[in-house]
Amino acid sequence: MSPYELFISLRYLKAKRKQVFISIITLISILGVMLGVMALIVVLAVMNGFEHELREKILGTNAHILLLKYGGGITDYYDVVKRVEGISGVHAAAPFTYAQVMLSGRGGVAGAVLRGIDPLSEGKVSTLPQNIKEGDINSLKQDEKGNLPGIILGRELARNLGLFLDDPVTVISPLGDTTPMGMTPRVKRFQVTGIFESGMFDYDSTLAYISLPSSQRFLRIGDVATAIEVKVINIYKARAIAERIEKELGSSYNTRDWTEMNKNLFAALRMEKRVMFILLSLIIGVAAFNIICTLIMVVMEKNRDIAILKSMGSKRVSIMKIFVFEGLIIGLVGTLLGSIFGLLIALNMETISSFVERMFGFKILPGDVYYISQLPSRVDVMDIVIVVCVAIGISLLATIYPAWKASSLDPAETLRYE
Repeated sequence: MSPYELFISLRYLKAKRKQVFISIITLISILGVMLGVMALIVVLAVMNGFEHELREKILGTNAHILLLKYGGGITDYYDVVKRVEGISGVHAAAPFTYAQVMLSGRGGVAGAVLRGIDPLSEGKVSTLPQNIKEGDINSLKQDEKGNLPGIILGRELARNLGLFLDDPVTVISPLGDTTPMGMTPRVKRFQVTGIFESGMFDYDSTLAYISLPSSQRFLRIGDVATAIEVKVINIYKARAIAERIEKELGSSYNTRDWTEMNKNLFAALRMEKRVMFILLSLIIGVAAFNIICTLIMVVMEKNRDIAILKSMGSKRVSIMKIFVFEGLIIGLVGTLLGSIFGLLIALNMETISSFVERMFGFKILPGDVYYISQLPSRVDVMDIVIVVCVAIGISLLATIYPAWKASSLDPAETLRYE
C-alpha cells in the first residue's frame, strides 16, 4: 500500500477547476524536462555516431599502425611483413609507397596523394577492395601485360578531373629528373581502372592508388617500400602492439599508431561531446526552475491543507515528502517521455535526415564541408543512464526549497485567518 504522502502528492497534481493555471505550469515543467532529456539523448547519440563513423572510415582507409624505418625506406619489406604478422595481436601487414603528385585529366589538374600498394595484401589491412564502386583492385596489375599501368582514383578526385573508367590520366611528380635544361618534372600516363568511394570527402578527393612495382618504377626508388601498414585485432591495444613491434624489429624502426596520428581530431570530438552535454543540461536546469515555481505556487495554494495536516499530527518530514514526491513525479514523467522520444529520434536518425533532405532539398551534412556525408547516430546505454540520473537529480534538487518552505509553515498562524 502506498504511503499517504504519495497519495496526497498525486491528488495535488490533479488540478481543480480554479487551479487550472497551476496545472498548465505543471505541464510546462514536464515538457521542459522532456525536451531537455530528448535533446541530450539525440545530441549525444549523434556525437557518438559521428565519432564511430569517423573512426571506422579513417581506420578503413588508413592503417592501425604505421611502421617506418629511420633514414629512408624499407628494402627487405616482405621479410619485415612476415616478422610483424608473427607478433601477437597483429592481424595483417602490407607494404606501400607514398608520394605527393599532380594528376592531369581532360577536366583539369589536381593535387593528389599517390600510394603504391600490393593488390594481393591490401585487402587484409584496409577496406579499399570493398570501397571500389567501379573496376577491381586486381586491375592494378595490368601494366605487367604491356598496357598502360592501372590507377584507382577517389570518386571526387575523378569527378574534379573529368575522368571515367578506362580514361587515361597523366601523373606528374615534382621530384623530377636533372637534364641539361635543368630540372624537369617526371611524367607518366596511367589508365583509370577503378574508382573508389570511402564516404569521406577528404580521402575521396585526394587519394590515388597504383601497384607497388609501378610506383617504384615511377618514383625511381628501387625495390623499396616507404612504410608498412599494420592492422591489429583490437584497435584499442594498438599502442601496446606498436611497442611490441618496435621491440621485435629493433631500434632502427619506429611506429605510429592511429590514436597518435589522429590524436587532435578525436580529442576535439570528446571535448565537444562534454561541452554539448553541459550546455544542453541547462535546458533541464531551466525546467527545474519551472518545477520550483510550480511547487511554490502549490504550497501557497495549499497553505490551509498543510496546516490541517500538521494539526492532525503530520510531521515536518511527511510534509516535505509530499512536495518532494510531487516534484519527482514531474521529473520522472518528463524524463520518461524525453527518453522515449529521444530514443525514437536517435534510432531513426538516418530515416529522418533522408526525409528532411527529400522534403526541403538540402543536405544536413554537405560532403565538401564535413568528414562524412550522412548524419550518423549511435546510442550508448551508459549515456542514457547518465542523462536519466542527471535529469532526476536536478528535479530532486528543485524540490528541496519548496518542500522545506511547506514544512516550515506554522499551522496556528495559517488557520487563524481562515
